[in-house]
Amino acid sequence: MSIINVISEKLQAGAAKEMKVLVPKALEEGFSAKEILEDGLLAGMSVVGEKFKNNEVYVPEVLVAARAMKIGSNLLKPYLVSDDVQPQGKVVIGTVAGDMHDIGKNLVAMMLEGKGLEVIDLGVDVAVDDFVNTAINENCRVICLSALLTTTMPVMKDIVKACEDAGIRDKVKIMIGGAPVTQGYCDEIGADCFTPDAATAADAALAFCKE
Repeated sequence: MSIINVISEKLQAGAAKEMKVLVPKALEEGFSAKEILEDGLLAGMSVVGEKFKNNEVYVPEVLVAARAMKIGSNLLKPYLVSDDVQPQGKVVIGTVAGDMHDIGKNLVAMMLEGKGLEVIDLGVDVAVDDFVNTAINENCRVICLSALLTTTMPVMKDIVKACEDAGIRDKVKIMIGGAPVTQGYCDEIGADCFTPDAATAADAALAFCKE
């Protein structure tokens, strides 16, 4: 079995420590950083994402796989820069103002990184202007908004409006999610996309970035 396949399988198993050995070994064997990233790390994370979507694995398995992914990609970073490998796109994510929940948001952020996207995570309780200014300053293609409380959901509508006022609504896609959020609410506030789970969110964001 190729070492690239081993990296993919070990990542799926969440073997973070083994990344420290396997990734340098693959580089020594002559594989490019791009090959290791795409065919090893991202391919492995993609399998985890699909299994998560199908309820074959759960949040703990995703978290350990994401940790292995982070270790592997950090080892590759210097090589990716020298090979001039660009991320697939840039996404800003956060939990809206007044809401301190972050488990779902963190999971989506990990899945986004697992798709090869650059993620700017603003954390929780994020002000409307912070989302808009980050999208402008960092040239983000997608804004991902999370809310776990019905009382904070209206902030999502404020962000859609703020993007319109800032003149960037045609440049960014706004994705929303969280336990109380629905497709109906997405349509009502004029957002672009609602997804019920983290893996589907990552697929949608990647599609938007490739448009």
